[in-house]
Amino acid sequence: MRNNREYQICKDIAIYMRMQYPDVLFHYDLSGLNLSRSQAGMMKAIQGGRGWPDLFIAHPKNNFPEQSYQGLFIEIKKEGTLIWTRAGKPTTPHIAEQIDCLDRLTELGYMAEFGIGMDDCFKLIDDYLKV
Repeated sequence: MRNNREYQICKDIAIYMRMQYPDVLFHYDLSGLNLSRSQAGMMKAIQGGRGWPDLFIAHPKNNFPEQSYQGLFIEIKKEGTLIWTRAGKPTTPHIAEQIDCLDRLTELGYMAEFGIGMDDCFKLIDDYLKV
């Protein structure tokens, strides 16, 4: 198996969640894994659309200033990933799909963000759950 930095970040976040927030429910989307051709086809057949974030933390928060959220979605990227070009456009068509999905989830009352690297993901989680 080739080195998959995003998977390693996901694995480390799962360990962190179990240790720091053992009562908080969370779930990973499995589409980022290296699946066989038939598994990938089966996953595609049951997905609701493209660009779905990697991690969902099912914990509503009602004590943010001027905002409450139904839960937290994080699209996890490895360190150094660029989301926007200097011209203010998404760096790839796939990232454009992810931006669209995060925007739609935000409109539905979820906090939905990109997490660039493990430290950024930990900060997003802590900022969300400790408010």
